[in-house]
Amino acid sequence: MEIALAAVVGYLLGAIPVSLLVGKVLGTGVDVRNFGSGKTGFTNTLRVMGLRRSIPVFVGDFSKGLAAALLPMLWTDDPWARAIGGVAAIVGHVWPVFASFRGGRGVLAGAGALVGLNPLAAIAVIPVMLLCVGLTRYVTLGSIMTAFAAGVVFVLLAAFDMHTWAYAAAAVAGSTLIIVLYHDNIGRLLAGTERKIGKGGEHRPCPFFLQTQRHREQPTHRRVDAVERAEAGQRRPGPDRLGHAALRIAVR
Repeated sequence: MEIALAAVVGYLLGAIPVSLLVGKVLGTGVDVRNFGSGKTGFTNTLRVMGLRRSIPVFVGDFSKGLAAALLPMLWTDDPWARAIGGVAAIVGHVWPVFASFRGGRGVLAGAGALVGLNPLAAIAVIPVMLLCVGLTRYVTLGSIMTAFAAGVVFVLLAAFDMHTWAYAAAAVAGSTLIIVLYHDNIGRLLAGTERKIGKGGEHRPCPFFLQTQRHREQPTHRRVDAVERAEAGQRRPGPDRLGHAALRIAVR
């Protein structure tokens, strides 16, 4: 019963769509799922809404996993409850019931869960992320390598009786899920077409069953700066306006 409660609480925490809430609270009205990778995580939010608006997403997503791994201590001492709560937070972030089951990849939620289970072990793999991103500018590569390293570190610590195997199982399960969810990015990395950090997000076509009339009329092939346009209430000059401007310049 305690483990089931931990799983439910962890999933519901993970399912909170922080990036969508940030978009609404800050008044941009931007749904990050319509841009870039189509995910709700920190990396895509950074591409679409910029660093300042992405910081609350970073904190929120990390806190979801941390809370999911710590809250079971309120009603049980079973380490498996904490481990399963952490993994459930990742699942909730990836398939959130509060956001039509369209979420992110669970990297930050997973990081928060691992910090809640074993802070020193989780901190030990941070250099892997910093090194990969610093050298290649690929957040995707850093996330994949860090997830793999976390699984290895947690298993080694369990093998040397430095923590329970429940934590190692949670790390391996979470890392495996995250890496599998990056399968499309791995293909782009191998092809050399993966977006580096700092690159904007391309507008994505909205799934048909979620489309409104506005979605159907909106072109999806052009690159956009979503937040700036939402704040300024401006439209990018269309072909007719550009043509008139060129004609005025030529006449002068």
